[in-house]
Amino acid sequence: MTETAQAFRVESPGRAGIVDVPLPEPGPDDVVVRTSHSLVSRGTETLVFRGEVPPSQYDLMRAPFQVGDFPGPVIYGYLAVGEVESGPGAGRTVFSLHPHQDRFVVPSSMAVDVPVDVPAARAVLAGTVETAVNALWDAAPRVGDRIAVVGAGMVGASVAAVLATMPGVRVELVDVDPSRAAVAEALGVGFATPDAATGECDLVLHASTTEAGLARSLELLGDEGEVVEMSWFGDRAPRVPLGEAFHSRRLTLRATQVGRVAPARRARWSTTDRLRLALRLLADPRFDALISDSCAFADLPAVLPALASGERPGLGVRVDY
Repeated sequence: MTETAQAFRVESPGRAGIVDVPLPEPGPDDVVVRTSHSLVSRGTETLVFRGEVPPSQYDLMRAPFQVGDFPGPVIYGYLAVGEVESGPGAGRTVFSLHPHQDRFVVPSSMAVDVPVDVPAARAVLAGTVETAVNALWDAAPRVGDRIAVVGAGMVGASVAAVLATMPGVRVELVDVDPSRAAVAEALGVGFATPDAATGECDLVLHASTTEAGLARSLELLGDEGEVVEMSWFGDRAPRVPLGEAFHSRRLTLRATQVGRVAPARRARWSTTDRLRLALRLLADPRFDALISDSCAFADLPAVLPALASGERPGLGVRVDY
């Protein structure tokens, strides 16, 4: 008989559950992984849960092992850590870009070893830190830069954590929620609310997914500075303030996206290389500050609606199996 696993599935916008799914017969180069932890990518997964992925982006937004199509039923997610039960390298702890599911089968090449000095419960951040690495390859910060990161969610905080290790860089994490100051302190960077943020920045990375955050990001730049837009607005069309002094100050607004390796590194780095780098960076215990909540896998159908509505605040939500 075909083996089954349990997976979290968005049935339709605003409705989800745990369902039994068939577990594929593994081939000789496949591994069977028993999940220990996964992580909710709050921004993207709440958009998926609410049915806010634009039809024009259905193909681009597909996760590597997604089952079904938007807006649903769809099994979605891409941050999972577990132990290889069988197949090449049985017994090793791996990270995989797989949806929330208690056991899964993937090619061995898609199950990347977690370094021995990185706890499995922290390794679920690998995909988020990989996004930060790619954004910083696009942004190309320089020694001594004055940098603001607007939006202290999981992605913005990851960017700030990586930037904090650069020599001479002034990093200020900016968020409307004053409680995020504790996250900034744990990461070793400054903090400010938007109205108190320090201007004349060389570079601003925007990750708040709000019109106000984008407008404030442009205001924080010095002349000829650059905003790197990390937010993905789904089917919303935010207003961008390109009037007033945008042209006279010669400001730049550019996009970054993790789907492909940044052009500056694409000739020499693969996506797997980039993911391995992110996992190595997670040896730093400061990243524990990015996981502020956890839940049991069985409770995820009740937790995601609370995340999507804002009733359950915080940063990363780890799912324990």
